Amino acid sequence: MLKALVVDDEAPARSELRYLLEEAGGVEVVGEASNAQEAVQLIKAIPYDVVFLDIDMPGLSGMQLAEALVQLERQPAVIFVTAYSEYAVKAFEVQATDYLVKPVEVNRLRQAIERLAPAEDAPVRIERIPVEKAGKKLLLQVGEIFYMMAKDDYSYIFTSEERYLSTISLAQLEHKLEPQGFFRVHRRFVVNLSQVKEVAPMYGGTMLLTLKDKAATQVPASRRRVPSLKKALGL
Repeated sequence: MLKALVVDDEAPARSELRYLLEEAGGVEVVGEASNAQEAVQLIKAIPYDVVFLDIDMPGLSGMQLAEALVQLERQPAVIFVTAYSEYAVKAFEVQATDYLVKPVEVNRLRQAIERLAPAEDAPVRIERIPVEKAGKKLLLQVGEIFYMMAKDDYSYIFTSEERYLSTISLAQLEHKLEPQGFFRVHRRFVVNLSQVKEVAPMYGGTMLLTLKDKAATQVPASRRRVPSLKKALGL
C-alpha cells in the first residue's frame, strides 16, 4: 500500500477524497493537512509516497507547494485534485503524476493511482511449471502444454498425451502464462493458442476450439470471451 497525504483547506473535501481513495484501493491515507505549511511539516516527518493536493489554498498555493517538493531529496509523487482545469499544463511542469478535476470519480482516481506504480521490467518468461503425476513432482516445459482446466482450487494441465495435477490455481496460471500466448477461453479453461488447430462458431455466440493433440481435444469458449479470443487469434 502506498502511503498518502491529502492536502486541502476544506475538511469536507478531504473526507470525500479519503472515502474515494478507500474505494479505489492501492493507497492508505496516513495524513491530512489543511494548508501547505502543515503539509511541509508532515512530509518532513513521514516519507509519503504520494500527495493528493488541492491548488487553491490560503497562504502557499498547491502549485507553490509542488514546486517546493521538487527540491526534496525524496520527492513524493503529486496528484492534483482541484476544481480548476486551467492549471493542468503548469501541473506537469512541476512533474505532477496526474491532474484530477473535481468532482472526481472512483475509476478516474484508480487510473491515477495505477500511474504511481513503478515501471516494470519486461515480464519474466516462465519456462517450466511444477506439476504432480503418480506421486512424483515434475517440472513441465510450458511449450508442451496444450490447455489447462480448473479443478477446485487446483488445476489439471494437459499435454498431447498426458494429464498432470498442479497445485497452482487456474487464475494464477493464467496470470503467469498470458504473456506467452495462453488465453482464458472459459471460466474453466485456459488454452495455449499456438496449439489451436481449428475454431468453429456454435449456438448462442459461443465457439469450439479443436486442438492439435492426438485426441483432437475440443475446448469450449464462452460467449463473453469470444470477441477478445477472435482478436487474439487474428480472426
